[in-house]
Parts: sequence; C-alpha cells; structure tokens
Amino acid sequence: MKRFFTIKNNTTNDVLMNKNKLLYLICLLCAFPLWISAQDVLPEPLHPRTVARQIKETNPLTHLRLLQKVVVNDSLPPSFKHTQENRILHEEYLFPLFEKLCNNNAPVRIVHLGDSHVRGHVFSVTTRRQLEQVFGDKAVCPDSITYRTPAIARETGEAGLVYHTLGINGATTVQFTSEERLQEIADLKPDLIILSFGTNESHNKRYNSTEHRQQMDALLTLLYQRCPNTLIMLTTPPGSYVRLNRRRRVINPRTPLVVETLLQFAKERNLPIWDLYDIAGGKSNACLNWKNGHYMQRDQVHYTQEGYRIQGALLAEALIKAFNRYVAN
Repeated sequence: MKRFFTIKNNTTNDVLMNKNKLLYLICLLCAFPLWISAQDVLPEPLHPRTVARQIKETNPLTHLRLLQKVVVNDSLPPSFKHTQENRILHEEYLFPLFEKLCNNNAPVRIVHLGDSHVRGHVFSVTTRRQLEQVFGDKAVCPDSITYRTPAIARETGEAGLVYHTLGINGATTVQFTSEERLQEIADLKPDLIILSFGTNESHNKRYNSTEHRQQMDALLTLLYQRCPNTLIMLTTPPGSYVRLNRRRRVINPRTPLVVETLLQFAKERNLPIWDLYDIAGGKSNACLNWKNGHYMQRDQVHYTQEGYRIQGALLAEALIKAFNRYVAN
C-alpha cells in the first residue's frame, strides 16, 4: 500500500506538473501576440541627410554653427589682373536675411532682377545652385532650367532657400516699374531682391547720373510699397565694349561712371552692393580680363556660358562669405 501510494503521489505530481506546464504554454501562447503588438516599431536606419534635417528642425543653433565654416573656393580665374577681394560692401544690411536662413523654419526667398545678363539664366542659376548646395534644396523642386524655360522656382513648402530669376533683355530699372512686373515680384514674397542693372544705362550716349539715380529711387520706392519687409541689394555691371566704328570696338567709357553712381547710391540708401566690376579688375583691367580669357561673346557686351558661370559662382561665393562673417559674430 505504501508503495502504491507513493507511485500514485508521483503520478499525481507528474500530472499536476504537466498540467502546469500546459497552462503555462497556453498562457504564453495567448500572450505572445499581445507581446508582439506592444513592442515599439524598430526605427529604420536614418540617412545622414535625414539626421541633418532633424538636427536643423530641433536645434537651429546647431545648424547655424554647422554652417559657420562653409568652405568657399576662389572663383576668379588666375589669369585676371588687378582684381579685388570678392566681398559684398555694406554686408551688414544682409544680416536679417542670414538670421532667417539660420532659423530654418520657413522658405527664404531671393528674387534676382536684371537685364540680359540675368535673362540668360546661366549667371543667376549658377548662383542659385551653389547656394542650394550650402543652404539646402528641399524648398524647391529639382527643375531643369534653360534659356527657353522660366527661372521661377517651384516651391515645395519646406524650409530652405528659394532663388527666383526675372530678367528682361535690354532692360534698365524702368522696365520693372510697370504694374504687371511689380505684381509679379510681390507675388513671389521676396526676403531679398537683387538688382543687376547698369549695362544698358552705360550704353546710352546721353547717360546722366542724376537721371539714373532718380530711376533707381523710383523703383526702390515701388518695391518697398509692394514688399515692405524685403531687403534690396545692388550689383555693378561686369563691363563691356562699344563700337567706335565698323571695324573697331573700345572699352565703354561710361561704365566707370555708372558704377560710381551705383556705389554712391548704395551708400546713401544703406544698401548692400556687390561690385563685380571692381572685383574683376575695375576700370583698368575688368574688360581686358574677360576679353583676354575668351569669356566674352563676339559683341563684347554679353558673355560666354563659362563667363556667366564664373560671375554666378563669384556672387554665390560673396554671399556665403558674408554669411560666414555673420555667423562668426
């Protein structure tokens, strides 16, 4: 009896143990789906650009510091003589624009207005592409731009740089004072307007500095009325030749006067100005540098694609240098 009892107890214990194991397995199986569903989804590996974007969104100051040491290369051809430092005069007036870029919470829009140098798109689009490489291109669609296509950027709605171009062949500032043009500019909601004129003014044999200043004043007044919060920056013309007779062209003698008018106007109106003419060699060498480097077209007024690429790269370089100095302060 004792032996049987012992066996019975062992059997009972085995049965109980088996039941316990079974219950444990049943409970485990029932809980398994809940355990799976309760887990956080494993994050996908982040692309470096995604990480950078998250840093900019969560800590704009980090983004600002990352951009402090933007490397810029000297875009002036080494063959150019008597060149000057490539920088924007009165650049401190651009600091509100750079602050918006650092905040990185909305599109920052630049609208570049000008004559045929701008209308050809190579100059301004080169500037645009290089600035996008530094400040990001998420704010615009990656459109292909040619002479036959508009150079108005299509916005995505994301934060970043937006660079629009509006050029008219043969234009002076007067061509942009019409109601239609002013509305077109205002609709783009610019934070900065770049005015690149002066070549056609200098080809007027009756050029008058006072009249030129009045025309610029009229355009600025209208632009500020339509875009009260915008900044305005001037540029000087690169230089050109005029026909002396059928066989000979000479350096345009009126360009230095136009440039001096623009420089004085910018100083009096507290406007930043990029003096391309002086940077590329000024009165003594600008035209010679461009011509001897084969960067001018046959009319010696317009430039080759490579010439415009150099000018666009120089403008981007000057803006990035100004930004670096802003961040350093």
